[in-house]
Amino acid sequence: GIFILLSLSMFGFYNLELPKTFQAKLHNSSDKHRDGSYLGAGIMGSLSSLIVGPCVAAPLAGALIYIGQTGDVILGGSALFVMGFAMGSPLLLLGASAGTLLPKAGHWLNSTKAIFGVLMLAVSLWMLDRILPAHVTMLLAAALLIIPAIYLRAIDPLPESLSGWHKLWKGLGIIMLVYGILLLIGLSIGNSNPLQPLRGIGSANAAEQHQGLSFKKISSIAELEQILERASSNQQWVMLDFYADWCISCKEMEAYTFTDERVKQQLSRFILIQADVTKNASDEKALLQRFNLIGPPAILFFGPDKQERTASRVIGYQNSDTFLANINNL
Repeated sequence: GIFILLSLSMFGFYNLELPKTFQAKLHNSSDKHRDGSYLGAGIMGSLSSLIVGPCVAAPLAGALIYIGQTGDVILGGSALFVMGFAMGSPLLLLGASAGTLLPKAGHWLNSTKAIFGVLMLAVSLWMLDRILPAHVTMLLAAALLIIPAIYLRAIDPLPESLSGWHKLWKGLGIIMLVYGILLLIGLSIGNSNPLQPLRGIGSANAAEQHQGLSFKKISSIAELEQILERASSNQQWVMLDFYADWCISCKEMEAYTFTDERVKQQLSRFILIQADVTKNASDEKALLQRFNLIGPPAILFFGPDKQERTASRVIGYQNSDTFLANINNL
């Protein structure tokens, strides 16, 4: 919801800015210390951080979360130092150029705002994908592609006199328009995967060919131990897949890797189980903690001795070739 509200400000429905009184005070204070001294530069830098701060809040929060999870002091300090240095370097470069490198104001600024507005809507859709039905997400994705494509003049004829940039934007608009239409076609034939909108079209048995693996669902450590015990008595291997509806990499594995005939053939000797941790219930949390996992995607392999082969863990997305190599090594 916040991202959608922010995107509306990018489209000019309203403006987000400090009150005029605060802007005037900051401007006057900045002018007072424009004397070329180190103290003046430091004070101006502190004041400018009020403007720059909100821009880096999201990546800074992400970096701090990652550092907190790893617990690595050296990595954390180095990452924050590099981030601060990278933020400061462009300002030093622009300052040394005396403004000659700064782009001139013009209509392109409004276009840039609109682009960021569309990106914010895309981020909000990506977040809502965790809770919305798949077909609703696909419909919204199609609208997010088609409507901006119209504004990029995808269906309007362009005069010969226009620059190459205008033609480039039109080409991008045509790509967005075509893919958006493909999403609508896929939605109309019952598909819900935006990565493969036309899957199954034109072939009666295409759906069977693209069918993925069949998993037995589990939700607790007790269920896992029962299956491992049974597999051990039958001298079978076990593959445990951690999955969640909001996990994009899980859906990529499901759509691309698990539909590969070579992968299905290799895994035919395994007992395939899946822990769906979408609801994040207490049993599901305990199952994740049992293997020191923060969340999906993660695929674990257990031998007939009921022990996990930790060296063969799959964390994140792997294409079918990489996944097959991992299974062969196992």
